[in-house]
Amino acid sequence: MSLRFRLIGMVCVALVVSLALGAATAWINASRSVRTEMRSALLVGRQTIENAIERLQNSGDPLHDLEDLVASFDGNRHLRVRLIGEGEAITAPIVERPPFGPLPGWFIRLIGVGSTADRVPIVVRGRDDATIVLETDPHNEILEVWNEFTGSLVTPAVFSSLTILLIYVFIGRALRPLAALAVALEQVGDGRYRTRIAGRLGPELARLRDSFNRMAARLADADAENRRLNEQLLTLQEQERSELARDLHDEVSPFLFAINIDATAASRLLNDGRADEARDRVQSIADAVRPMQRQVRSMLGRLRPIGLDEFGLREAIENMIAFWRQRRPEIRYQLAISTECEGLGELVGLTICRIVQECLSNAVRHAGPTLITVSVDREDADVRVEVADDGNGMPEPRRPGYGLVGIGERVKAIGGSLSFSNKPAQGFAVAAVLPCASEQQPACVSVREEL
Repeated sequence: MSLRFRLIGMVCVALVVSLALGAATAWINASRSVRTEMRSALLVGRQTIENAIERLQNSGDPLHDLEDLVASFDGNRHLRVRLIGEGEAITAPIVERPPFGPLPGWFIRLIGVGSTADRVPIVVRGRDDATIVLETDPHNEILEVWNEFTGSLVTPAVFSSLTILLIYVFIGRALRPLAALAVALEQVGDGRYRTRIAGRLGPELARLRDSFNRMAARLADADAENRRLNEQLLTLQEQERSELARDLHDEVSPFLFAINIDATAASRLLNDGRADEARDRVQSIADAVRPMQRQVRSMLGRLRPIGLDEFGLREAIENMIAFWRQRRPEIRYQLAISTECEGLGELVGLTICRIVQECLSNAVRHAGPTLITVSVDREDADVRVEVADDGNGMPEPRRPGYGLVGIGERVKAIGGSLSFSNKPAQGFAVAAVLPCASEQQPACVSVREEL
């Protein structure tokens, strides 16, 4: 059931309860009023007859006067008078016709006032020859109450109908913004984040409208950011694939070509019975396989840090530093990893390795440093990673390359933050704060060493 009809139902229940209470009060008052009226009519009638009896004592024709006495009650609304004795006479109240239809039997039973009778003996000059019977008839009085009751129902009925109609109209107008909000929420659920709610509303609905518009705006920004991240991810993937393809083409492919030539030559020499010369070709194949293995190992290290799964975070970072130390031995490398940073989880550990890998590569290739420091430390529920060098730094106008942008997006994707500290000709530093994947008791030990 809709909210509108629920509210209307509640109002109807309140009106019905009010009418029921009013009807109960009216019933009690009406029953008391009819009973009082009947009692009064009976007392007045008896008093009238007793006064007339005193006058009959000097009457020349008492019977005729008695009949006139009974006839004097003609037109009385509540009494039926009957003379019993030597003469017979009777008068009955006129039954009034109701303007709103016949008097219902259930209403008469509800009032619960019946007829009562009183007998007045007539003693004239010592003779007790007649009796006047007074009998109340509450029909006209109950009819009067019924007319008042039905007449009084018109106003509440009209009032209740108008009230329900106004409630229906005004609640419909008040709930119209909620219907618009429901439509807007469906549109947002379908991905249309540019949906907005406009128009003048009451204070309560205005706050709801403003909250919805802010939510939709944030969802639109988040959707735009996701699209940008997806495009950036695709760009980085294509760049990484291009680098792998170039390495395969420039580094691995020549060795494979040489191996193919040597294998063909060795096979021909063996067929010719020239085993010594074939042995040289086989050795050439072995010599070509070794650099190719190193190159493939290097490529695999770029795809996933070597040692992370097998030995942990420290071993993986030490392998990266060892890789560059072999190629640039003139650079000093300092590594500081807190022992409480082990067991951070695969995602956090892989992100740390990617940060260190990218920063080491950038520093060695572009900065010309003499010292590179790497530190990984635990700060409450976060892990802080810093990689700094004392090289040339980044020229101010230059924006970060795809590598730094990529690790920035990777850090942001797991709820972390990345910052740069750049001093041209003095050095460059990268700092990342990552949320821990798992909670454990800190070992309170930090190891610092120079490799």
